Amino acid sequence: MLRLTGRDLSINCAGMKRRSFLQAGFLGLAGLSMADLLRIQAAQAATGAPKKNTACILIWLDGGPPQHETYDPKPDAPAEYRGAYKPIDTSVSGLRICELMPEQAKMAHKMAFIRSVHHDNGDHFAGAHMMLTGRWGATGADTTPHAPGAGSYVAAVRGANQPGLPPYVGLSNLHSVGVVPGYHGANWLGARYNPFVADDTSGGKRIGTPGLFKQSSDKVRLAQRRGLLEKVDTMRRTFEHEACINNTDHFTQLALHTLLSPEVRDAFDLDAEPEKVAERYGDHRWSRYALLARRLVERGVTFVTVNMDGWDMHDNIAQVVKGPAAAMDRAIGTLVRDLDERGMLDHVMVVMMGEFGRTPKLNTNGVPGQTGLPGRDHWGQVMSVAMAGGGLRMGQAVGASNPNGEYPTEHPYTPQDVLATMYHVLGVDPRTEFQDLQGRPIPILPAGTPIPELV
Repeated sequence: MLRLTGRDLSINCAGMKRRSFLQAGFLGLAGLSMADLLRIQAAQAATGAPKKNTACILIWLDGGPPQHETYDPKPDAPAEYRGAYKPIDTSVSGLRICELMPEQAKMAHKMAFIRSVHHDNGDHFAGAHMMLTGRWGATGADTTPHAPGAGSYVAAVRGANQPGLPPYVGLSNLHSVGVVPGYHGANWLGARYNPFVADDTSGGKRIGTPGLFKQSSDKVRLAQRRGLLEKVDTMRRTFEHEACINNTDHFTQLALHTLLSPEVRDAFDLDAEPEKVAERYGDHRWSRYALLARRLVERGVTFVTVNMDGWDMHDNIAQVVKGPAAAMDRAIGTLVRDLDERGMLDHVMVVMMGEFGRTPKLNTNGVPGQTGLPGRDHWGQVMSVAMAGGGLRMGQAVGASNPNGEYPTEHPYTPQDVLATMYHVLGVDPRTEFQDLQGRPIPILPAGTPIPELV
């Protein structure tokens, strides 16, 4: 059984902590020390440990998506349970999902819908912590992570699929409470395994470059680029002539090469995408993140988290759900199709999940002071998780909930089982142990096995 330990970040020749050095002007970074990462990867390579050339895109539906209005509609339930929307046929005979998901319905033969996941907790923070780490540890308004997230473990064990690229990238994590990087982050693994965090707030411009999607004129498209590429340029100008770089050790020089390399610039350059591809995804920010996620894994990033927030729908769900559902459906449907057409879907896994489901019975009063129309509250007793690709068995619904969508009735699975399935695809042994802050050996997962219907 593999055991790995961390250590504190060191100081470079200018007296600057490496964490600060590597963060400077890049991606709104959240503390990954590539030098230390490369040391550990070199040590692992020396042991002859096998590596799988697979990747994962985690679509995090922050707030808790409703199972009835996504992947587990209940057309025969009473009206106060089934809600306003009907099921539609998919590309898989006999498999139906909500009519708000038409693009994913077309790609259902490349997807699997797990309808029986549960952890039985309706707290946002507790649920998110469990889904992302496989452990309890946060409650109430506690945004402090108590265990490493899946992406950080993958970064520590696997590293990047392509030298010169970061192993783990977080897109739009700044939009959610507690995930900056929060439960997506590294905790006791050390800040070097936090994701590179990219957001779309720099200068009010879009992520990567502002000219990705066709606008009113070519002049707009050719406007000055901001965001990531500009930040990387700034970092290059700042450090490329620093004499102290020549005095750093091999791994630090390799880390600098990683951050300043054309490969990194290219991976994040959305303007390099053909316009027809960009138009296919659409101009919603979630679609931009999905396209960038595909670009990143295509070039060698191993794990990408895409945050799609706004699913906490206590009030007027019939109206409120339409916008997020349409944006999410187009982004995911296009992403799955794009990966498939590029021959990438067998080795790239896409996972869609949030912290819990929503109450099967609509509430009666909505939210006081808002519309007062029925919504759905928090519900950890059952939720739906969707997956695509990764060489798994697709084109099926896994497990089932009762006719009202209240609890699992067939093949109940836990968040640990979902994470174990992800680790299975990524070639990560969940029994691998890391030392926590007290020096105790802690396995990646305390429980859980890959979902047998999928593997």
